[in-house]
Amino acid sequence: MIQAEPVTAPDLTDLPIRSLALKDLRQCADLSEDRGWPREDHKWGLLLAAGDGYGIDAPDGGGLAAVCVVTRYGPAHADPELAAIGMVLVADRYARQGLGRRLMTYICDDVLKGTPLTLHATPYGRPLYEELGFDTAGSAEMLCGSFRPDSTPPPPGTSPVRRATAGDLVRIVHLDTEVFGSDRTHVITRLPAFADRLFVAEDSSGELVGYAAIWPNMETHVIGPLVARDTVTAQALVTALAATTERPLRTDVDVRHEELRAWLKDRGLSSLAFNAVMTRNLSCLPGDWTRRWAPVTVAAG
Repeated sequence: MIQAEPVTAPDLTDLPIRSLALKDLRQCADLSEDRGWPREDHKWGLLLAAGDGYGIDAPDGGGLAAVCVVTRYGPAHADPELAAIGMVLVADRYARQGLGRRLMTYICDDVLKGTPLTLHATPYGRPLYEELGFDTAGSAEMLCGSFRPDSTPPPPGTSPVRRATAGDLVRIVHLDTEVFGSDRTHVITRLPAFADRLFVAEDSSGELVGYAAIWPNMETHVIGPLVARDTVTAQALVTALAATTERPLRTDVDVRHEELRAWLKDRGLSSLAFNAVMTRNLSCLPGDWTRRWAPVTVAAG
């Protein structure tokens, strides 16, 4: 009688990486929940539609073992000028076994070789990204809480804020490209369907000087993106959006915007965490940071 040789399970770092699609959304949300994060189904829908997901199927058949999402920016049908990496997650039962490094190495050195990259890193993930050649270029503070409206009237000259219309979308894309430093049309044009509210600010001549959106995320509403020419305009947009919801607000603000961060804390928001803004193949992010207050989501840069 010939005895069959035992089957050796493949090494985890040899497992194939595949592209993800919208049909994988539930598995992505399951993986978020597995790691103690909110499911964030709504956000996953935007990221998988506007970006490209990559994942490793769990060898035990239990969904996804690891995932990440890449959002490319720049002119359509051309090599990306910038790519953001986000939602880098490894299932708890496969943690610290090289899957995160395997997936990130594949994305950085094969899929996006030579492309300028950015990501927001938690303190837990930062050492791996540093080993992969990312440098810290800045920091963002995550704030969350029930917003208390400012009882003092806005200063004279504050740009009026109103709900955006379909006719504003081209202007919003133009302003966003100027401020962000790269074309994000494929993300920005999804905001009317993704967000619960989209507001704009105009100066006395009718020029668009800011815009912002608020979108649902579990029990909170997230404010992002937030683009404004100055602090007063940013405050006006936040105030207008906050008035449309009774949920707690959440947003991620560049730490260089100290005045806005202090104002948000005075209005009831508290600091939850600081995440490092990291880059690879470029020294700093393009665009005008002075007018860029908060991202759509840190997962998309």
